[in-house]
Amino acid sequence: MAAYNPADPGQEPRRPGGESDHALVVRLSHLDGSMLPLVGGKAANLGELISAGLPVPDGFCLTTEAYKEATVTVRDGGLRQLGDLQKALQGTTNQAAELAALAGTVRQAIVGLQVPPHIAAAVEQAYSALGHETPVAVRSSATAEDLPFASFAGQQDTYLNIIGPDALLVAVRNCWASLWTDRAVAYRAALGIAPHEVALAVVIQRMVDAAAAGVMFTANPLTGRRREAVIDAAPGLGEAVVSGAVNPDHFVVDTAAHRVLERKLGDKRVAVRPRAGGGTETHNVQDGADGSSLTDGQALELAALGLEAERHFGAPQDTEWAIDTGGALWLTQSRPITTLYPLPESRSAADGGARIYLCFSLAQGLTRPLTPMGLASLRLVGSSVARAAGFDVPDPRRGPAPYAEAAQRMYVDVTTPVRSTVGRRILPRVFDVMEARSATVLRQVFSDPRFSVTRKTAFGLLRHVLPAAVRARAPETLLRGLLTPTAALRRLDRFSRQFADDLELDSGAGPMERLDHAERLLGSRLFSIVPAILPLPALGFAMLWAAGKLLGGPGRGEDLQKVLRGLPQNVTTEMDLDLWRLAATMKVEREAREALETREPSRLAADFRDGTLPPVLNAGVARFLERYGHRAVAEIDVGMPRWSDDPTYILGVLANYLRLDNPAMAPDAQFSRAEAEAEAAVDRLVAEARARGRVRSVLVGAALRRARLFAGLRESPKYQLVLGLAEVRKQLALVGAALAADGRLESADDVFFLDFDELRQALGHTSATTAGRHRNVRELIVERRAAYSSELGRRHIPRVLLSDGTEPEVLYAGRAAAADGALTGSPASAGSVTAAARVILDPVGAHLEPGEILVAPSTDPGWTPLFLTAGGLVMEMGGPNSHGAVVAREYGIPAVVGVPEATVRLATGQYITVDGGAGTVVPAQPRG
Repeated sequence: MAAYNPADPGQEPRRPGGESDHALVVRLSHLDGSMLPLVGGKAANLGELISAGLPVPDGFCLTTEAYKEATVTVRDGGLRQLGDLQKALQGTTNQAAELAALAGTVRQAIVGLQVPPHIAAAVEQAYSALGHETPVAVRSSATAEDLPFASFAGQQDTYLNIIGPDALLVAVRNCWASLWTDRAVAYRAALGIAPHEVALAVVIQRMVDAAAAGVMFTANPLTGRRREAVIDAAPGLGEAVVSGAVNPDHFVVDTAAHRVLERKLGDKRVAVRPRAGGGTETHNVQDGADGSSLTDGQALELAALGLEAERHFGAPQDTEWAIDTGGALWLTQSRPITTLYPLPESRSAADGGARIYLCFSLAQGLTRPLTPMGLASLRLVGSSVARAAGFDVPDPRRGPAPYAEAAQRMYVDVTTPVRSTVGRRILPRVFDVMEARSATVLRQVFSDPRFSVTRKTAFGLLRHVLPAAVRARAPETLLRGLLTPTAALRRLDRFSRQFADDLELDSGAGPMERLDHAERLLGSRLFSIVPAILPLPALGFAMLWAAGKLLGGPGRGEDLQKVLRGLPQNVTTEMDLDLWRLAATMKVEREAREALETREPSRLAADFRDGTLPPVLNAGVARFLERYGHRAVAEIDVGMPRWSDDPTYILGVLANYLRLDNPAMAPDAQFSRAEAEAEAAVDRLVAEARARGRVRSVLVGAALRRARLFAGLRESPKYQLVLGLAEVRKQLALVGAALAADGRLESADDVFFLDFDELRQALGHTSATTAGRHRNVRELIVERRAAYSSELGRRHIPRVLLSDGTEPEVLYAGRAAAADGALTGSPASAGSVTAAARVILDPVGAHLEPGEILVAPSTDPGWTPLFLTAGGLVMEMGGPNSHGAVVAREYGIPAVVGVPEATVRLATGQYITVDGGAGTVVPAQPRG
């Protein structure tokens, strides 16, 4: 039988007897991305690199068919048990331990298998074609790894410098078994990937005789900046860098300008090198910090190579590389960078130049993603705002030009106001109120020369705002509020009643009429709330400012803030007090109280829907929901259930109110005290003004009383807006119910995973002629539900994002000086957390309480299960691209690496603040 030659594309290995064995062994150059189920992510990506003409060491892939054949007996029994156990334990505290125990049984069974003869023959034949006793790297390539949504970095094993067919077969078997390590099983369980959904191929490649090796990201994984390659390098094999065993040399390269921006030499105390006869060994290195692993020229060459890989795959890449002793560059792995936040997309970006995007979702206190219909609804509302201000909006369903989306969150392009003098004054002050951290980050961006002021007058703003304000009769509202405040409140009450009437639709309306009504509310009616109501709370705060000016003197802020306590006209406060009064009533109703104290909120909600709650409780909850049932968590998203749809949250709050035994802490008592304190503050300030003249005292009194009368209305615009959104949700839910009854949707709430165009298309079809298209709609909904579910797990949402991917909050935090007493290291995963430290030197048998900060000398993949409960990570060793840093970013855990003597200088139980953007670890006080 002729030997298989991987260099000969016309030849394939064959089984004894002549049957083609092409499904077992495939040359790397024959692979591409479409072959993921057969060869796994790592091998498929290597094939893509080769097809792009990039330098990849020669080799072949033992496919998943070989794995399935060899492990069939183990998989039929053990994996079924593992899958059942994973499902049963989902979200429980003992999930990791029990999964690990059963995974260990599966792993040992695979290690003990004999590789079937025909598979062994195929491997030996392909290996011999690489050359007699050729050193090779043996890498696991799972079907669930190196994917756009999850890297699975280091979850399966790699064996380096394997020499000889016997050693190769042992390495192959160990690779197969590594699919079931504790860390790999825990990782997949966290992502909801069932055991039977994954298989493993094995990549066998010639070893590179590496003078230096390491990791390269083609975009900066910390700041998010594209066109900025980040390289970690060390002498010898790249294992030292990947595992975090060494503090590597660190380079940042501007790939657009082709220049090195940053060069930081690590101590490089150890190097991993091939051992004679096979395997690797770790050498201690003296004076490792004195020299660089790479020249600047080599760093630039590597960055250019990475950019080619990025262009081929169409996305930033996380690569591993080596430079051999002859100076040749090699890529040994490439996968997507899964932790980068997506770039926002907006029509304004077509104007060119750098753009600034501010996250409107976070400004509304919303960290979770919005449903597709929720985003579509906000686009229509945004379009109505833009048109009211006189801007051109060619397609309202796409939103106005500044509207942008990223990771299913809403962003707004604020480049134009940031580049104007007036905008720089107004915008941060607005966000000082809405979301103060966003305002801080915005102010930091002002120093970026790309966003220097180009417009110094207010003409552009006034040209759009004044006509819109006049049309909405805002000046009249302000004048009425100033002169006849009671009449202003009566007019507002009339508006609210008329608005509620406009929301109603005839109960006999059909699905298309309901859809038209929903779009009409979003596209024209809802925005009228803002100019009708907002001038009055704005007047209230203006009056507070005017009173401060009349009183004179610095430091009046604290006195004036007391005036805003216990405000009337605040619908949110009224809602809270109504709920407390309901709880107080239930407290003296024995049957109702017993139900609230003994049943879980979810059970109470089910009983409410079934009408089986105690009558008094049932009636009280129904009354509350009749007024406030339109509210919800994440209520600006029409895709989110309202309290009237699911009152679980409200019933839980009611039950908690019953546990409040201290009468002084009751909400109504606290509100009354606050109200009395505010009135006393008004009297005191008026008396103070009287000492400077009677007229001044009258003016101060009038200003402060209008401030109290109107400032509470600041909650009203959103309250009314959410009332409208709830009606939109109701109408869309009825449309969804009709489509589900027609068989066009699987369930009524699938409607919230379509947009308006798609929904109209679905309504316009008949089941007789468009069954295939209905199936396409269902497939689209399944995809969107999966994407939405994935986004629910995202923990880090940038408040401000630049069009090149830069997160200014991380960038400027990294430049900040460390606080006194802080330990410093390399920023590795953005975010800040304060919690108790847990110093762990060995993960075996280690215990980490949920939320504790893991402090370790370094981490390799064996530490991964601990990451599932860690609140943060501190490592003594490693660079920003080591395994621990990569996984920390993927889990959204703040992390700082390369912190000298962290395990000695920090103690278990000590409270610390880890700032993964600044690269600092600061002693902190326990939270009370």
